[in-house]
Amino acid sequence: MVDTRIHILSLPVKLLLLLLLTFGGHISAQPRLEQSEMFVGAYGGATASTVFFTPNVGGMSDLLTMPIGFNAGLMFRYGAHKVCSMQVEAGYVQRGWREYSQKDGYDYRRTLHYVQIPFLAHIHFGGAHAQGFVNLGPEIAYCLLSQESGTKQTASTYQYRAIDHPFDWGVAGGVGFYGMSRKVGVFQLELRVHYSFGSLYNNSRAEHFAASNSLTASLNFAYLWQIK
Repeated sequence: MVDTRIHILSLPVKLLLLLLLTFGGHISAQPRLEQSEMFVGAYGGATASTVFFTPNVGGMSDLLTMPIGFNAGLMFRYGAHKVCSMQVEAGYVQRGWREYSQKDGYDYRRTLHYVQIPFLAHIHFGGAHAQGFVNLGPEIAYCLLSQESGTKQTASTYQYRAIDHPFDWGVAGGVGFYGMSRKVGVFQLELRVHYSFGSLYNNSRAEHFAASNSLTASLNFAYLWQIK
């Protein structure tokens, strides 16, 4: 009998390849700049995250209870086309999940500390001093530390053990806008979402969870300086 999980897990891989091919072709078709541009900068902001468990874990259905964390890092942007650039980042991010039930008297939090490296296509549009943009691309990350706090529920216990896969990969996408000046630099605000294709726990037939994929949203402020 064919394991349907294999087909389900192959769908994100196909989607990611399709996105990369689409944006790669779009970038190569754009008019080139007379001189390429380079920016370096730093970013930081707040995050909200959760994990999609299959089967479900109780106390996680309300998105308003998503734990709040933060992220920060450095970024490098290179552009040789008029509307498209490539952006690479390296930073720290807090992910995790929360299980909460006022009725049953538990409030548990797991905080996962990651280093992350996104590789993004940066598509921008607008005037000379104010522009909107879209970021999209793959992201890899590694969990350095896992922390627990609060009261555990007794109905479900499989998610309380150490995670099986500290390495993570997925796709990140964001929208935002920035104001820019050659003398002052670039001030940027972005809303970004990351979805993990990797599972936190083993998902073989012998394991409890068929999937344990994380979702993280962040609101970030960034400052960049043009070096070329």
